[in-house]
Amino acid sequence: MTSTIDLEKKELRLRVREELSALSRSELVRGDDALFARFLALPQVEAAKTIFAFWGIPGKEPDTARLIQELVRRGKTVGLPRMLPGHRMEVRRYDPDRPLVKVSFGISEPGEDCPLIRREDIDLTLVPAVCYDRRGFRLGFGGGYYDRWLEHFSGVKAGLCRETVLQDRVPTEAHDAKVDILLTEGESLSL
Repeated sequence: MTSTIDLEKKELRLRVREELSALSRSELVRGDDALFARFLALPQVEAAKTIFAFWGIPGKEPDTARLIQELVRRGKTVGLPRMLPGHRMEVRRYDPDRPLVKVSFGISEPGEDCPLIRREDIDLTLVPAVCYDRRGFRLGFGGGYYDRWLEHFSGVKAGLCRETVLQDRVPTEAHDAKVDILLTEGESLSL
């Protein structure tokens, strides 16, 4: 049976996707530039040795490929998610010399041949979302992968959200994880 919160989340996902699809390519690139500049300026990013990021899905998420390249250029170890059966995931080291593998939903991830990164070795996680609210709660894509993984993560959690889809409040449940730092094109919120 579908709960009211599940329906609210589904409706919000659809509405946000419509809003994002209305943005031009140049608006998306300008937004990404501002989001990435804010992220790279964080002292937590400067201090981090290992960052768990995500390879953004074009049109749905910030195009983090450029951000990841810059993090690697700065000497950071960058991990990316690799989805596993049972709505679980692991973190594999990103290697710019190894091609990413395309999997379902337009997601690109490292192959099994990339080294595994342990959760306890990660200093900062950049958490993907459809959108966020001002409290730091996220609306994910519905699989629960990140909520399960973040449950046992003790490092810093950061999120990127385009101002156009920043919500006052997203529907939440007890298992929904929030971030410690939320960045928009014009704001840096410590939560």
